[in-house]
Order: sequence, then C-alpha cells, then structure tokens
Amino acid sequence: MNPPPLPRSNPVGRFFTGLWDLMNFTRRLILNLLFFGLLFLVLIGFIAAMGKGGVQPLQERTTLVIAPEGRLVEQFTADPVTRALAHLVGDRSAEEVQLRDLLRAIEAAKDEKRIERVLLQLDKLEPAGMASMREVAAALGELRASGKQVVAFGENIDQAEYLLVAQANEVYLDPMGSLLLEGLARYRQYFRTGLQDKLGVDVHLFRVGEFKSAAEPYILDAASPEAKEADLFWMNDVWQRYLADIGRARKLDPAQLAAQIDALPEGIEAAGGDIAKHAQTMKLVDGLKTREEIEQLMTERGVADEDNDAGFRSVNLDAYLVQIDSKRVPVDRRPQVAVVVAEGEISGGDQPAGRIGGESTAALLRQARDEDEIKAVVLRVDSPGGEVFASEQIRREVELLKAAGKPVVVSMGDLAASGGYWISMNADRIYADPSTITGSIGIFGLVPNFARALGKIGVHTDGVSTTRFAGAFDVTRPLDPEVGRVIQSVIDKGYADFTGKVAAARGKPVEEVDAVARGRVWSGAQAKERGLVDELGDLRDAIADAAARAKLGDRDKFRITYVEKPASPFAQFMSGFAGSRIGAALLQDSGLARTVLARTMPETEAQLRFVENAVKDRNGAPVKSLAYCFCGL
Repeated sequence: MNPPPLPRSNPVGRFFTGLWDLMNFTRRLILNLLFFGLLFLVLIGFIAAMGKGGVQPLQERTTLVIAPEGRLVEQFTADPVTRALAHLVGDRSAEEVQLRDLLRAIEAAKDEKRIERVLLQLDKLEPAGMASMREVAAALGELRASGKQVVAFGENIDQAEYLLVAQANEVYLDPMGSLLLEGLARYRQYFRTGLQDKLGVDVHLFRVGEFKSAAEPYILDAASPEAKEADLFWMNDVWQRYLADIGRARKLDPAQLAAQIDALPEGIEAAGGDIAKHAQTMKLVDGLKTREEIEQLMTERGVADEDNDAGFRSVNLDAYLVQIDSKRVPVDRRPQVAVVVAEGEISGGDQPAGRIGGESTAALLRQARDEDEIKAVVLRVDSPGGEVFASEQIRREVELLKAAGKPVVVSMGDLAASGGYWISMNADRIYADPSTITGSIGIFGLVPNFARALGKIGVHTDGVSTTRFAGAFDVTRPLDPEVGRVIQSVIDKGYADFTGKVAAARGKPVEEVDAVARGRVWSGAQAKERGLVDELGDLRDAIADAAARAKLGDRDKFRITYVEKPASPFAQFMSGFAGSRIGAALLQDSGLARTVLARTMPETEAQLRFVENAVKDRNGAPVKSLAYCFCGL
C-alpha cells in the first residue's frame, strides 16, 4: 500500500520558508566570518608578537627628535585601541601627548650617553596651560645645563610653544614662518540678547560671590567690572612671569621685550612685513633656516644615516619612550608613592579617563588606600571644577586616606579652580606652579526657563498640582519668585559649606577665607600669598614631599606608580596588535578593517559644554549646585 501523498504547500508558505532558510544561512555565514576573522587577528597578533625581535638598540651619537603631535594632557582621554587606530589611519584630531611621558623622556636624555643632542620641533604640539608648559621648560633647561646640545626649529611657533623653544641653545625659524608674542587675553561670547530678547529663553542665575563669573555669559551682554578686575589681576601676574622666563632663557631684558611687543606694528613695518625677520631682530630666534637646512645641520653635527628619512641618525619621542620602558625592572617591591590624576570637569558617577567622576576618581583614591604597597599619594589636579556633590565625594576620600595614615599631597597643574580647589583643600600640603590658575571659591546655580520661548511658537504649559510647589521647577513654566528663594538658599548653603570646609582645612577663620573667596580667581603665586596654597613647585616637588612624609628615604628607595583605570584585556591585545608591524600594515592598508574596527571600538566622548550637561541632568534633584570656573586661557 502506497503512503498517502504529502500535502502540497501553498506558494506563500514556500516563500516564507525559503526566506527563513536564507536568513538562517546568512546568520550562520556572518557568525562564521566574525569567528574566523577574530581567530585570524589573534593568530596574526601572536605571530607579530613573536616576530618583533625586541627593542632595537640605541646607537651612539644619536639625536633625539622631540616632535610631539596633539594636545598636551595629564592623562589620555581615549582608550589604547582608539589611540592606536587613530594614529594608524592618520586621524591627528585625536592625538594626545601625556605630560609625564614628555618629561620622563627629557629627564632620561639628560643622563643617556648615547643621546648626543636634542632637536625640538613643536609646531604640531597643542599646548595646555602655562603651568604645564613651565614644567616642561624647566626640564629642558636642566637638559641644556647638563651639557646636552638642544636645537629648536619651527615653521610657525605660537606664543605658548615659544616658552619651550626658548630653552634651546639655538633657535631657528623658517624664513617664511611666523613667531609673534602678543600677550594674554581672555574673551568670551555673551548670549543675553540672543537668548532672552531673540529666543525668549530666560536664564536665572543664583550665586554667591561677585567674582563668580562662570555663568555671566548667559545673563549679560558683556563682562562685569568684577570679572574684568579679577581676570586682569591674575593674567598680568602670569604674563610678567612669562616675560621673565623668556628673558632669562634668551638673555633678554623683560622690560625691553614688553616694549617691543607694544611696538609690534612699527617693528613689523621696519622688517618690511617679514614676521620671521622681525622675530630675528627681536633676538627671539638665532637664525632663519628651512627644514632641509636644519636636517643638513643635524647631519653635519651628528652621524649621516641614509636609511633615515631625515638623513641623520635619530630616534623619535615614541621610540625613545619604548627604549626607556624596556629598561624597567619587571618586579619592583619597593614602597610606592601613588599618583592619582584628576583632570577635566568634575561630574557625578563613573567617568572615563580625562574626566573626573565622583565615584570613579574616589574609587582610585580608595584603591590607593587599600593597597599596602602604596605609602603616600599625590593627587595631581588639573580641573576647572564641576558638580559640588561629586567634588565632595572625592574630598572625603582624601580625608579617609589621611585617616588611614597615608600622606596626601596635592600638585596643581594648569588649573585647580572652584571644584578643583574643593578636592584639593584637605591635603597635607598643596603645591602649585606660580602660573597655576586656582581659587574661584564660589557656588552658582543656573536655571534656564523656556516659557516665553515656547510661547513665541504658540506652545503653552498648563495643568494642576496638589501643592503650590509641585511642578514649580518645570522649566517650561515661568519661575515663581518663591522657587527662586529656595534655589538661592541652597546656593547660600553650598557657599557656606565651601568656605567652612576651606577654613577648617587651612586652619583659618571663615571671615578670612571669605575675603579671598567670593568666586575670585588667583594665580598660584597670588594664592600662596593668600594662604590658599602652601608651596610653589611642580609634580616632582610634590612627590618628594609625599615620600618624605611617609619616611620613604632617598629617591632610589621608592618608586612612583600611577593609579588609573586598567584597560580591558581585549583593548590591551588590540593596542599591542595595532602597534606591531604586521598589525599596522593590515590596519593601514585595509579600508574594511578600518571601517569594522571603527564601528566596534568605543568612541571618544563628545566634549559638551559643562553647563549644558549640568542643566540637562539633575539626577532627580530640583536644584544642583555647581562649583565651576571658566577661567582657562
């Protein structure tokens, strides 16, 4: 007996069945391709690691070429994978140079006998503030004093870079290049007319301190007299110190240099409009040479090398850092002085590198407290401030470190103002460069209101509430004056907390602190005169102080370690792979690899305006107090 015939499926069913089979096939194909692709990358990375052959030895009579590209930062703001891939595909917008790396290369070159001279090419360096540039300048001055020849060359040298360039034995500028010293300035855009009159956005500012000018652009059309007075006071101090530093390095009279800058139009006219010639007349440079002429000069003074693109035996900054790292002892059981970097804006929660998080930065300090090998901590602060509560979270960890018997010393970088000072004030000792920007002890709250703006386009808010204050903080409704009283009370309390904690930490009466607070900004030297800073010095001074407080002995008796967020194992692997020769070749030449990896790697966080973020996210709180300072140069 024959089996009954199978029922015939209808055409629609067959179509969907086939479509389902096709989707399954495609899914398996994609998964297999991803699996074998990842396996291929792992194998290539393994082969590349096996075939590196170690670090190439440094030859005698080598010229160290220091030509950093990108922003000078205390801490990288992107993960290792993003940095490696950006470098390979030629994306220079994401390039960064760590201050610590630049300093240790200069310091190592001072004692390295195989380094004959140093060539500085700083055209592509994006300087930070004046304090960090003075730290690098001091290191270059020590290098020059050690007997190593330092030659600087630039095609277009800006004012901040020149502080470093001036430390060289010889300074050369391209004949068609530029170098102008013009002074310091700080201008901002003011939005009151645009926001309130044009758009109908009413911005309500609540603050304590007539000098707390961070949010003035949202309520004024020009800087307040108090803001101008405070800014000009500290800027003149920083500028006079800059002229003195240049004068000392170039053996020039600072007063004469200032007079030449004031007579800039006459000087340029006398030079026939030739900026490079004018710089030479001012004795800012020793000669005018092209890049090819500089390379020929280095060849004549050093060793010719046909295999080198520049024509002379040299090592670049990155390769030299690899040389330095290859000499490190694998296991070092000496006690440690830990450095925790607090750079960027202070926000709540867990923040990535390059930003300060109330939870994440506090966790790094907690890690330093828990590790027995760490005997003292240096908190390196470079921050304009941010959220008050997040700042307080970090300050509490500083107190807990001290309570655990571990000294804490603060080293202020370019900027340690407002919330940046909040997290610093309880340290055992505070160091700042004379040109550090600090202070700005004050609190403000910013509340935009969009009721009039929405009304202009015919949108209105209405409804009911069970109490007079329910919904009163809604920015689409006009701000009730009684709500303004609530906000101002919160801001007043925040200022009282700030000045009270400073008074307790610095051992001063609150009235004395208030006299130098009120939101006013000071240079590091001015802050020391007013008791807000203990000593003038750099990171090395702070580390030595911390080690002395922990009784660790001479410098060779302890080691310095940075407590930072560790990269994930995958990020470490990909960074190493991208740094290998085979990996570099594959990633540079493969558009597909660039596309896939760019989509799968974490992107660098967008740099949004701090106030915009603070207003947008209040974490459920109707009022958020801010301790922030728009006081950078």
